[in-house]
Amino acid sequence: MSASGDSVRDMLAVNLRRARLELGLSLSELSRRSKIGKATLSQLEAGAGNPTIETVFSLSRALEVPISDLLDQQQPSGLTVVRAADVEVLSGEGVDLRPLRGIESGGAIFEVYDQQVRADSRQDSLGHVGTEHTIVQAGRLGVRVDDREVELGPGDYVGFDARLPHAYTALAGPVRSVLLLQYRSDQRLHSAPAQPPCLAEAP
Repeated sequence: MSASGDSVRDMLAVNLRRARLELGLSLSELSRRSKIGKATLSQLEAGAGNPTIETVFSLSRALEVPISDLLDQQQPSGLTVVRAADVEVLSGEGVDLRPLRGIESGGAIFEVYDQQVRADSRQDSLGHVGTEHTIVQAGRLGVRVDDREVELGPGDYVGFDARLPHAYTALAGPVRSVLLLQYRSDQRLHSAPAQPPCLAEAP
């Protein structure tokens, strides 16, 4: 939860509608593109839905915008400290994400997440905008990108085009990692705030 009291649900409600209208899409067309039911989209825009990782990534893919255009907060100045206990978790089928920071520099946007893959779990993604970088901190992580598979241990890194279908699997107990999503600045919506995004303020 941010210092302003805005939850992931609240931020997604405002930004999803803004993104959809900016692109001139109806709910029906967005439903077709994202494969998310029209009624569910309507609930999300009303702030009554229950967004998951799968939902947010599907919307990012369908709208062709960074995650930070959907989950945007204001950039703090000076020292930034993000306490894990203060950050709202975005959960999916096998992963818990804690958005920590968004950074815009040199024509690129980076979103920083604390990522935990639950034991004996797998998280699939059909793909989304950007380039994905993962650094394993603890555990053994199986990564599938399109038709290639690799296994990572503590200290190992993998990077790939996030538009490709990909999956993370915890191979032996839970996995702790840092996830970085990288975008070009011109991939942001014209209606996005002028200040760099911060997914979690010194919240």
